[in-house]
Amino acid sequence: MAAGSCLLLLLLPSLVTASHSPPGCKIRITSKGLDLVKQEGLRFVEQELQNITVSDLHGNEGQFQYNISQVKVTDLQLAFSDLNFQPQQHLVFNINNASISLRFRRQLLYWFFYDIGSINASADGVHIYTVLQLAKDEAGHLKISNMTCNASIARMHAGFSGTLRKVYEFLSTFIVTGMRFLLSQQICPSLEHASLVLLNSLLDTVPVRNYVDEHVGIDYSLLRDPSISTDTLDLDFKGMFFPRVREDQELENHAVEPVIKETERMVYVAFSEYFFDSAMHSYFQAGVLTMELQGEKVPKDLEVLLRATFFGTIFMLSPSVDAPLRLVLQVSAPPRCTIKPSGTSVSVSAFLNISLVPPDRPPVQLSSMAMETKLSAKVFLQGKALRVQLDLRRFRIYSKQSALESLALFSLQAPLKTLLQLTIMPIINERTKKGVQIPLPEGMDFTREVVTNHAGFLTVGADLHFSKGLREVIEKYR
Repeated sequence: MAAGSCLLLLLLPSLVTASHSPPGCKIRITSKGLDLVKQEGLRFVEQELQNITVSDLHGNEGQFQYNISQVKVTDLQLAFSDLNFQPQQHLVFNINNASISLRFRRQLLYWFFYDIGSINASADGVHIYTVLQLAKDEAGHLKISNMTCNASIARMHAGFSGTLRKVYEFLSTFIVTGMRFLLSQQICPSLEHASLVLLNSLLDTVPVRNYVDEHVGIDYSLLRDPSISTDTLDLDFKGMFFPRVREDQELENHAVEPVIKETERMVYVAFSEYFFDSAMHSYFQAGVLTMELQGEKVPKDLEVLLRATFFGTIFMLSPSVDAPLRLVLQVSAPPRCTIKPSGTSVSVSAFLNISLVPPDRPPVQLSSMAMETKLSAKVFLQGKALRVQLDLRRFRIYSKQSALESLALFSLQAPLKTLLQLTIMPIINERTKKGVQIPLPEGMDFTREVVTNHAGFLTVGADLHFSKGLREVIEKYR
């Protein structure tokens, strides 16, 4: 028994570590970001409350019979409102001293007198206290999992006019009390539908697992429930690319977990080395990290260079010296990303096979060179797309066949590096130009982006902008 207990204690740290998988992508929303969300959310709440449906009110008092119908909200004043973080998983939306203006149809029968018309009323001292609980659902979406709401109206006034104004003033106690009760009973159900149905449909627009292109996809599922402090909301995403030919493939994450300490901007997005490594690993698994240039596609300067150097002797040994050249550049292992405070780099190992392709004859391989390159990577954000611009920095080639050929290739390194920079790198950067989308709801974009490198991860600090209103996006997907 003692031995089993000791074994459990030894295994416990590893079990805790395994249960807390480090995120490849992390998003922090700060209090400044929440203020912007509050402004847009307040407009959304106003629109929802304007659509409140209040049941007809009817009754009698002695010889009086009254009927109140067609109740409509004509104006809202929600000036005193707050949206705050509440640890550990909640948002608190509080509205104080609001006012709601109403207009409804009246019908009154008193003995032989019948009166019909409209009444303007106002509900003052409206208080609404709502708590939203945020959680991860089974698919990895962020959801509003629960909502508690409390609404009250301090006082209500109705303005009466017409020949039976005195009668209405006598009945105002019954009418106003009934209307206040009915209105207060409709506020929370309206906001509950807005939160659990409409806002959750907006959160469904956040990409969780989707395709980037015809070769790879990305998994942005949440790893755990959001973590909320008094000033921040942190979301841990898997942030893993996968090849479409093997969508169930998992790449274990050994990278440093991103740590966001800043709070000056509205939002921060952090990406670890794992995020980029999984992308390059997926493209490698998909078999697309190969480039072939043949015949006229081979840059003329490169062909002249190869024929004029040591390769000229090799060409002369071939029975088809005038045959077109074929260059096949193939990455030999998944590239690796390194993020340091000084910058981001990508290490690539590849083979460069050079062959002659005589017409109607088998290719003649002239040489197979190994290449080791280091690319500098400039990461930037445009809209909601994370993009990478690559530049060739270090370059080394050597022969796989003989030390003599490696020595002869030394003179080719500088000019070959220049030509690769001018020919191959533009093709690669054209492929990375599209970028990959960051998991934000539709209608929400980044502005004033700033990229900061750290040890093992980088962060993008930005402000938020609503390019579309919440109502517009929700109506689009309903």
